[in-house]
Amino acid sequence: MFSQMLQAGLGDFLYVFIFFLVGLLLPLTMVIINFVLGPRVFGEKRLVTYESGMPPIKTAWMQFGASYYLFALIFLAFDVDVLYLFPVLIAYQKGTGVSELIEFFIFLFLISLAIVYSWRKGVFKWK
Repeated sequence: MFSQMLQAGLGDFLYVFIFFLVGLLLPLTMVIINFVLGPRVFGEKRLVTYESGMPPIKTAWMQFGASYYLFALIFLAFDVDVLYLFPVLIAYQKGTGVSELIEFFIFLFLISLAIVYSWRKGVFKWK
């Protein structure tokens, strides 16, 4: 049956399914291990806001600048674009046509254009 799946072109989907299962089972396994082996007694600092190991300065209810959120959204958008590039590059290893290569370069050009636009607007400068 496995060889029939590979011949039918479902082998690539099998690898994706395996990665999907590992992506679900690995965090679940870690949570279960933590529940079994973790401490049951919690100290008085359990409810204190964590600030990278430093003593907290203010309460957790403080406002952040809008530039922080804008920077995070731009990072998320480009992170998703990079995740798109990995399967595309794997598809090009198998040999595709010139039209797909042109589409790929158009996509890279649009990403680059968005980066230049954000840079010129001053999004990447902290104030």
